[in-house]
Formats: sequence, structure tokens, C-alpha cells
Amino acid sequence: MGHPRKARKKYDTPLHPWIADRIKQENKLIKKYGLKNKKEIWKAETMIKKYRRDARELLGLSIEQTAQERQQLLNHLIRYGMLSETAKLEDVLNLTAEDVLRRRLQTFVHKKGLAYTAKEARVFVVHGHIAMNNRKINSPSYLVKKGEEEQIGYYPGSPVIKLKIPENPKKEKPKKEKPKRDSYRGKGRRNRR
Repeated sequence: MGHPRKARKKYDTPLHPWIADRIKQENKLIKKYGLKNKKEIWKAETMIKKYRRDARELLGLSIEQTAQERQQLLNHLIRYGMLSETAKLEDVLNLTAEDVLRRRLQTFVHKKGLAYTAKEARVFVVHGHIAMNNRKINSPSYLVKKGEEEQIGYYPGSPVIKLKIPENPKKEKPKKEKPKRDSYRGKGRRNRR
């Protein structure tokens, strides 16, 4: 048991820090999902590792002993939308970290078109502009359950509602017009006398 004020690490770091292929893959995921750092990828990978470990243990035991535990694991993953309704326990072994990253609130805000980019979606969530069923959620890593996707929207009273977000989120942000400079230009200290 550790110190009560110091939480345990919720992720496993890579065994070797400098593997070029892994670093490239992680950088692609960071860019695609607008993540803050690689820790978020490692948390997703650790979560998947635990699910896969549990599935391997359950597959090794007889069906009579573990029928209830198998169903609980499958129901949990189906409820979070990581597996389909007709999935079997063997399908748990095919899960990847990207399956977890797709179910994050930040990703759904971007997909629904409530933000222009994935990074902007993260800012909206952290700043409290996003709500689920009119309940503010300010954690971008919140895993959205299967029936909750339609309930995601702006928090009532948020100033972001007044912004014009396009229906197609792949469009670029509208560029701001530069203010015109005064005709006073060029009349600095030297020219005043």
C-alpha cells in the first residue's frame, strides 16, 4: 500500500524508450486524436493489456467455471462500444489502444462537429463548454458508453454556442480579417516638430 496522497501510476511505460517505429506510431495517434502527451496512449495500451490478460486467463479455464466472468467481461466491453453485440471472448484479443482512443469524449466532440480540430475539442471539454445530457464533463479522457453519443452537446449558457461551427468539421477555421492600419503611419518621433 502506498502513500494516500500519491496515486499509483495507471500506465506502463514502454520497455525500451527509443524505438523509432513505436515513436512514429505514437506521434500519429497524438496528432489524429489531439492528445496532450504519450501518457494518454500508454494508459489506453495498459487498459487493453488488462482486458486481454483477463480474456486469456478465462480462455484457459473451462467454460463451466468461468461462464459468468466471461459474460461480465464481454458485457463491459460491449457497453463501452469497444466490441459488437455478437462478439466472442476471442475478439477481446484483437483489441488495440486505438479502440479505446475512439471512445474518448474528446474524439466524439470532434466527430460530431462541435469543434474544428481534435485539439480544439480537448480545450472545449477542459474549459467546461461540453455537456452530456446537460451535465458538464471536463475530462477529455471520459469513455463514452454506447447510448451516450447522442447526448453530447454544448453546455447551456456556454459562449461557444454563439460561434458558427460548420456542419462539416473537416473545413478550416474562417480566417480573421486584419484590421486596417491608420493613415497616421510613418509619422513617428522624427517627423514631429
